[in-house]
Amino acid sequence: MSKVTRATKALSDAGIAFTVHTYDYDPNADRIGLQAAEAIGESPARVLKTLMALVDGKPVCVIVPSDHEVSMKKLASAFGGKSAQMMKPTEAERITGYKVGGISPFGQMRKVPSAIEAQAVEHDLVYINGGQRGLQVRLSPREAAALLGAAVAPLVA
Repeated sequence: MSKVTRATKALSDAGIAFTVHTYDYDPNADRIGLQAAEAIGESPARVLKTLMALVDGKPVCVIVPSDHEVSMKKLASAFGGKSAQMMKPTEAERITGYKVGGISPFGQMRKVPSAIEAQAVEHDLVYINGGQRGLQVRLSPREAAALLGAAVAPLVA
């Protein structure tokens, strides 16, 4: 597994301090984020999942703790929209340039508006996908939000 991805390059280029953590990715896991948390021995609240969604038909990137579900109402509100829905996996892969299970908010092929769950930024360090299945980066959630220009908002149900 390569530890250099578009995501880790974007973080390095931005001068963001991070560490890389690999784990055995299970493609059959019911909930990929929870499987990642278990595999690296971390609390699911600190292992964030990156989801791609549509708000009023426009793509957005959403980063939430792996043990929570996104509230579509809160998601739409965070972007000043009326409605939200999850993006189809094939569309998410096309827009981000990453495979599902390895989607990172960093280094995506197309820059889209982002939001991070408010609870997540209360942690000193969190884990976010590093752009490859089985690869997580550990970094400050505040620095991640700043780099992405992400809205920090309540997003979970």
